[in-house]
Amino acid sequence: MKHAHAFPAVTGPLATASAYATGYRDSKKHLHPTANLDDLRNAFGGDLPAKGQPGEQVIADLIHAAEPGLVGNTQPGFLAWVMGSSHTTGVAADWLTSIWGQNAAIYQCSPAAATAEEVACDWVLDILDLPRKASVGITTGATMASFIGLAAARDEVLRRAGHDFSQDGLQGTPRITIFISDDTHVSNLAALRYLGLGNRNIERIPTDDQGRLVIRALADRMALFRGPKIMVATAGHINSGAFDDFHALADLAIQHDAWLHIDAAFGLWARASLSTRAMTTGIDRADSWSTDGHKWLQIPFDSGFAIVKDKDAHRRAMDISASYLSEAPGDGRNATHFNPELSRRARGFTVWATLKALGRDGISDMVHNHCNCASLLAYKLEGTPGIIIHNDVVLNQLVLSFDRGRGAEDTDQMTQAMEAALNADGQHFFRTAVWQGRKVLRVSIISVDTGPLDIQLLARKMKDLWKDICG
Repeated sequence: MKHAHAFPAVTGPLATASAYATGYRDSKKHLHPTANLDDLRNAFGGDLPAKGQPGEQVIADLIHAAEPGLVGNTQPGFLAWVMGSSHTTGVAADWLTSIWGQNAAIYQCSPAAATAEEVACDWVLDILDLPRKASVGITTGATMASFIGLAAARDEVLRRAGHDFSQDGLQGTPRITIFISDDTHVSNLAALRYLGLGNRNIERIPTDDQGRLVIRALADRMALFRGPKIMVATAGHINSGAFDDFHALADLAIQHDAWLHIDAAFGLWARASLSTRAMTTGIDRADSWSTDGHKWLQIPFDSGFAIVKDKDAHRRAMDISASYLSEAPGDGRNATHFNPELSRRARGFTVWATLKALGRDGISDMVHNHCNCASLLAYKLEGTPGIIIHNDVVLNQLVLSFDRGRGAEDTDQMTQAMEAALNADGQHFFRTAVWQGRKVLRVSIISVDTGPLDIQLLARKMKDLWKDICG
């Protein structure tokens, strides 16, 4: 096969987009949208033209309309939520993914896409040191990854109870009981609902002050129920960064013949660094795991991994089969075995490229750096009168409130005031949340570009602003 080594000049709308993209990533822009809803509707709105317009003009119009409404989540000052900053190599691979226009549903649609995905999935299992025979579905994010893992769980625990879900569906199923933290991420509840499991199927288990499942309470509650059981645990609590006790949970799963699923949207990547790996001890004993690539791995949206130890259970829950989709001798991976999508983007190219650009050491160093940055911020803020750190800083998360000693209502107001003050100059993006009955400022250190100098400047800014507010 002849390969072209000279690349033609990029012209038209691709050139317009490329020129803008390079400047956008290099600039330090206001992290908050500068346009309101009416502005954006006016910019994007109007009647659809009867005749198509030149591509260069369309892209220029898109940039003009969109830029005032963009959020700066690719910049180091974005600390509100756990969102990665889209590694530039991954972005480039994502462009090629769109240009190539491959449907990655089955091997025969795109042998290249299927093979890139196969290799990338093997790399993921290796980096995370999870069972190498586990199956991996590359999906849109942790929400859909949880859906896939819990679908495998639902079908398998019913199979053990003598019910064939593929034949009988939800009709006449034995009652499934879900044991889940009362502090679980809302996406897990959504995934269960999508799977036909409602609130009456769910037993909420209390948590400690860090959001970890109370094992004794879980064990006592599980002893009260018979029939199929699913447990949902957490690796990297969304607020505190805390990890459940995975060995204790795995022991309970064996005792009750239950399926153990781990919601590990970003915490699973703690296994990639020797400095944080100990917090994940025993996590490999679970039955399934859900995690994001567009968080700590910095893969461009959208990217998630559904990992299931029992490959057959995974495939029974997800497989899409038809005569025209039949496999031929020599075919490689068919993504339809592991995802609920027939038409799907070739996400494996972007995953493969980002992993290769970072490398094993790069991923480890990035996780280590972000956790060190969180510890540094805690160190810099400790001892400042009125600044309260509510969590044990074990990962990349801090939970703060600001207290003048005038009662809970005033503390909530001061925490909200600090959010506004931190956001005012447009160099940082923060949001508050309510956790364990109090308003808190969440700090999520996740951008690939955030380093110790950024944290030292942030700590000084926080203390100066708090002094001004109190004064």
